[in-house]
Amino acid sequence: MRVSVIVNPVAGVRGTLERARRRAERAHDVLSSAHVEPEILITERAGHARELALAAVERGARIVVAWGGDGTVNEVASALAFGPSALGVIPAGSGNGLARMFRIPADPDRALRQMLQAAERRIDVGELNGRLFVNVAGVGFDAHVAECFAALERSRRGFLRYAAVVVRELGRYQAGAYAVTLDGEAQHPRSAFLVSFANGRQWGNGAVIAPAAATDDGVLDAVIVDARSLAATIGALPRLFAGSVDRLRGVQIVQVTCAEVVATESHRLICHVDGEPLDAGTMARVRIHPGVLRVRM
Repeated sequence: MRVSVIVNPVAGVRGTLERARRRAERAHDVLSSAHVEPEILITERAGHARELALAAVERGARIVVAWGGDGTVNEVASALAFGPSALGVIPAGSGNGLARMFRIPADPDRALRQMLQAAERRIDVGELNGRLFVNVAGVGFDAHVAECFAALERSRRGFLRYAAVVVRELGRYQAGAYAVTLDGEAQHPRSAFLVSFANGRQWGNGAVIAPAAATDDGVLDAVIVDARSLAATIGALPRLFAGSVDRLRGVQIVQVTCAEVVATESHRLICHVDGEPLDAGTMARVRIHPGVLRVRM
C-alpha cells in the first residue's frame, strides 16, 4: 500500500524547512516500519498541497496524509473528494478543528499508526461558492478574523497570536446585515455577528460552534448568532468552549442541505472556508455533498 504524506513546512509556530526535513524523515521511518510504501512531499506555496495530492492519487496512493494546519487539510481534502483515495491528518496548525473533532493525537508517530489501523469511512464535504470545505465555513466575525490572521507573517502565527487577533477585533468589529435563505426558506433579515455552516463541531482549540454537528449526517448545521454588545459577546465565550453555545439567546441552529447569504449593506461579502479567507462577491451559496470524502480517522 502506498501512503503519500504532504508536509507543510510553515504550518504552526516557527515552521521551517529544517522542521519539514525532520517531519519527512519521521514519517518515512514510521511508515516503513509498518511495511507500507511511503512517499514524502513538501509544499512550496499556497495551493501546492492540492496539486501534490492530485498527483499522488494519479501515482496510486491509497492514503494521502495532510501534515499541517486546517488550510493544508482543506487543500488535500479538496483534491481527494469524490475520488478513491482516503485522507489522513497529522495536526500541526493553529486550530486543527477537524483533527480535534476526530481526536487525532498531536504526536505524529501515534497519529500515523492510528491512521494505518483505522477503518476507512466516508464523510460529508461542504461547498461555498465552488470552494470545498471539510470542517466549517462562514460569514461574519470568524471570516473577519480569518482575513486578519492570514495577513500576518507566517512567523507570527500560532494559537496565541490567533487569540490576540480575536481579542483585538472583538472591540473593533461591526456586525453585518444579512439576508439568509436556508433550504429555500427566507429567514427574517437581521444584523448578525456571524453566520456559520458547520460540517464539524468546532473551529479548533476547543471552540465548539455547532455542538450537534456530525461529519456523516448529510447536512450542515447553519449557525446564526445575532448581533450583540461587546459585553454580551465576551460573556458568551465560556458557552463556546463548554459546547453549549446552542443554549444562548439569539443563537439559531438549523440543519440544512443548502443555503444562501447576501450582505444587504455591503457589496463585499468576506467568507472563510476552513479558516482560509475568501471574497464571495455579493452572495455566498452553500451546499453539502454527502459521503464524498474517504478518510482514515
